[in-house]
Amino acid sequence: MTISYLWLCEYIDQQISPDMMSEILTSVGLEVESMEKLESIKGGLQGVVIGKVIECSPHPDADKLRLTKVDIGTSVPLQIVCGAPNVAEGQTVVVATIGTTIYPSSGEPLTMKKAKIRGVESEGMICAEDEIGLGTSHDGIIIIQDEIKPGTLAAEYYQLGEVDYIYEIGLTPNRMDSMSHIGVAKDVCAYLSNKNQQLVLSKIPTVTIPTSTQTDSIKIEIADSTLCARYAGVCIENIQVAESPEWLQSRLKSIGLKPINNVVDITNFVLHEIGQPLHAFDRNQIKENKIIVKTATQDEKFIGLDEKERILLDSDIMVANDSESMCIAGVYGGLHSGVSNNTTSLFLESAWFTPSYIRKTSMRLGLRTDAAIRFEKSVDISNTLFALQRAASLIVEIAGGQIASEFIDLYPNPFEPTIIELHYEKIDALAGKKYDKKQVKNILNSLCFKIISEDDDTLMVSVPFAKNDISMQADIVEEIMRIDGLDNIPFTGKMSYSIPPQQKPFQEDIKKKIANQLVGKGFSEIFTNSITNTAYYDTQDHLVKMMNSLSANLDTLRPSMLETGLEPIAYNLNRKNNQIQFFEIGKVYSQSNNQFVETEMLAIYASGYYNGIYWNEKQKPIDIYYLKGIIEGLFGNMKLLFQPNEHEIQLLYQKRIIGKLYRVGDEKLKQFNIKQAVFYAEINWDEIKKHSVTQKIKYVEIPKFPIVERDLAMVIDNEIQYHEVQKTIKQLQSKLLQEINIFDVFESDKLGLNKKSYAINLSFAHPEKTLTDTEVEMEMNKIIKSLQDKLGAAIRGN
Repeated sequence: MTISYLWLCEYIDQQISPDMMSEILTSVGLEVESMEKLESIKGGLQGVVIGKVIECSPHPDADKLRLTKVDIGTSVPLQIVCGAPNVAEGQTVVVATIGTTIYPSSGEPLTMKKAKIRGVESEGMICAEDEIGLGTSHDGIIIIQDEIKPGTLAAEYYQLGEVDYIYEIGLTPNRMDSMSHIGVAKDVCAYLSNKNQQLVLSKIPTVTIPTSTQTDSIKIEIADSTLCARYAGVCIENIQVAESPEWLQSRLKSIGLKPINNVVDITNFVLHEIGQPLHAFDRNQIKENKIIVKTATQDEKFIGLDEKERILLDSDIMVANDSESMCIAGVYGGLHSGVSNNTTSLFLESAWFTPSYIRKTSMRLGLRTDAAIRFEKSVDISNTLFALQRAASLIVEIAGGQIASEFIDLYPNPFEPTIIELHYEKIDALAGKKYDKKQVKNILNSLCFKIISEDDDTLMVSVPFAKNDISMQADIVEEIMRIDGLDNIPFTGKMSYSIPPQQKPFQEDIKKKIANQLVGKGFSEIFTNSITNTAYYDTQDHLVKMMNSLSANLDTLRPSMLETGLEPIAYNLNRKNNQIQFFEIGKVYSQSNNQFVETEMLAIYASGYYNGIYWNEKQKPIDIYYLKGIIEGLFGNMKLLFQPNEHEIQLLYQKRIIGKLYRVGDEKLKQFNIKQAVFYAEINWDEIKKHSVTQKIKYVEIPKFPIVERDLAMVIDNEIQYHEVQKTIKQLQSKLLQEINIFDVFESDKLGLNKKSYAINLSFAHPEKTLTDTEVEMEMNKIIKSLQDKLGAAIRGN
């Protein structure tokens, strides 16, 4: 929300400095995210003065330069070297003195320094209009025809006026009441009322309603009051559409709006002054003298002000004449019904449209107009007629119009204000501070609450329509605390909190548990945007594309976590951080059979080395087995099966594929300009959560009896993978076998054609006794037989 300091001050009957205003706004909950000085000419022409050329002669060492003496009101005239072809003795000119920073119309700021130009000292610059931001011409220096005293400030001569300050306020979604300058002024006045302990009200502009000629009339029909609770309008004739006066243009420009014409500018001005959107129709486009507020017909085509055709739904509210739609209510005007340079009479609309309808239409059509943003938050219905009268009086004043009809105000079912019973004791309990009753009433009155009745213990309060987020006692207490200042709440030395009841005993959050384990292993958690670039993907049929993309590079929801993770990897590699270990828990999106699928995933990224530089060991590069080991360490109790294929290793849980890990392909890395290997794993988080819920943790004593180890070497076919060896041994379900580890892989022609050797270590233990050699040998024989029968293994050493 953009607020102009000078505009805001018009509604506050007390002088406040820009910095103090910023502090007040933040104090009352309207956080000032930035405050910028706004000048009609950047730099405000500080250090620039009016001078008179008293001498002008050729430069001794340059044909195109002139050596001048310029009187700027000091005892000694300045010597300035000038290259302008039109400089001459006797001229009144604009001079930038030494130390002055000038801001050209284009290019970088330039600070004046004493310099030698072709051997001659120059003490400033005689300026052209583009050199100081007054225009774009560089044909020659500025020559002032008026007789101006040398030394006069250029800012004074050009009448730059007051310096404004622009606040960017971070409004929370519930603060519809502060989406206007008067709304913000009310909060500032409430702050001043509390500080001064006397009521300070904002200066609401008085409206003089012009006399109507009663030469025109329009019939208004609201088809369904659930679409539009209030609709007001008036006809104005004999207007002259032209440029707005300077003060009006200045107000709009200060908040970043472009002036269009006096009528449109007035509706925009009232919108940002009061917070009520308005719309002006060309009166001649309203056929049969009738306005109908209704919904569009299904698949109705509508051409807006931007000349684009849009397809409407039967849930879109329209303002129509007797034969066609003229405007998407509260969102966007029509091409032919709006005000043009040829308009001489108009119908001015002010209404309250149902917020949910406006938001759905605005979001679906991608029309996030100022009007729609306010209507969707529910504007103050009590301001509907006042805003119309304010705009009508300005149009009569500025555009020379005449009121041609009565002010029509259809309000079939007036809203009832919210009434809340407020207990003083409850205020003190919720706020943690004892408030004086007079202070409470002063704050409420300054915020336009109406006190209906009161006694020693309670107040009956009527909530203003502008504050539609206030529905209970705690909301009013929050308003009182906000205006009084949260910093004024004393700390009592104790904290109170309540623990919500839980049906199940406390369980550690699995997400936090896994994240902590990964951080302990040296990984860093990242958070990336779930909206990404379509260009990353070769096939796009499964993509969930954005209807209203934020930019050309953010136009689809990610189908995989890989690409959004490669972006920060590339960012880090470009800054010489070559050891990458990242993880993220996020969602991926796809569509199939016209159904959208949203899946939560755990993504793990690794690149570079997994250990640092030490004097006693070499750095070890990350490979696929390092990532596999990380996953085994995280999810060992899930008994995952790692099944390799040609391009990746699949992760199987209860015979279902729940993830994969692989080395990212070179083509994909090339998209991100990554030149070192990246290894990536993704696991379906829903499967992990399911397992964590069903998993039963059993605690056992640390074995008291020694572990017996045996080594086993075997020759097997090349195509047999280690996980098949593991699987074969585990299928025996030995109660004594504790662990299997591979410690050697050997390949040689001496073993036979297409043969290789695995050497594994087997650990055995019994919880209640020391194992004998006989018992261990029995287990080993079972294992050997199973390997021979199922894998054709030849046991070495036998």
